[in-house]
Amino acid sequence: MIRIGDFSKLSRISIRMLRHYNELGLLIPDHIDDFTGYRYYSATQLTIANRIQVLKGMGFSIPTIGQILREYDDAESLRKFLLIQYTQMKEEEEVIQKKLALLHNTIQRIGKDRGIMNYDVILKEIPERYVASLRDTIPAYDQEGQLWSRLQKEAGDHLRISNPCYSLAIFHDEGYKDSDVDVEIQLTVTGAYKDTEHVRFKKVSPITVASAMFTGSYALLNEVNVSIANWISDNGYEYDGSMFNIYHVGPATEPDPDHWITEVCYPVKNS
Repeated sequence: MIRIGDFSKLSRISIRMLRHYNELGLLIPDHIDDFTGYRYYSATQLTIANRIQVLKGMGFSIPTIGQILREYDDAESLRKFLLIQYTQMKEEEEVIQKKLALLHNTIQRIGKDRGIMNYDVILKEIPERYVASLRDTIPAYDQEGQLWSRLQKEAGDHLRISNPCYSLAIFHDEGYKDSDVDVEIQLTVTGAYKDTEHVRFKKVSPITVASAMFTGSYALLNEVNVSIANWISDNGYEYDGSMFNIYHVGPATEPDPDHWITEVCYPVKNS
């Protein structure tokens, strides 16, 4: 079973919205502890959560999403919903171009690839590292670049980068948040340095993670998270810390999102 905070991170749905979906009957926790009131979800519910996020990203209302989920396995019914929405959004093409592209791709996949993509998940140890670290609250996840700019400005000219460099971002909030997110970036370095105003230098202990690599834009994160969650559940592990992404190839060096290479890591321990 997955606690609501961990489920929030894996599904990238805020705890507030998960509670709202519960009230609407859209995504009800698999179990609620009678004594503590804690909500728990199953790994299989991540598929439903991912569908909700995808359909919401296409512009469907919550009542319509509920209707679609009830008929999701009927390919023709799903196709009709998608085509109607596509026609309506086409009239506002300049504003909703991204949603139109998502709809079009989904329509094309019907009958060919109905399942979520599978990603290879492995258990690995990230070794002890000496890192330059900068942690702060930023407006939203897509504003992470400002942390890297600040690190580069304060300490970048003097750093000797390790190989591998393990350029990563750790997401410290208990669950997914729509704004004011607590993010720490780390860059593995060699040598010894003094802390700057915002950059701290420290040793990071080895950590065991369930890890999956993917190539492409960060829009694929939901599907990768589902694969990792299923692997953790199937292999008897439990979550043991804040998840993080390792950016092997990212926007700093490659402008084309199709060529980005990201490794998603969830710290785990034996249950």
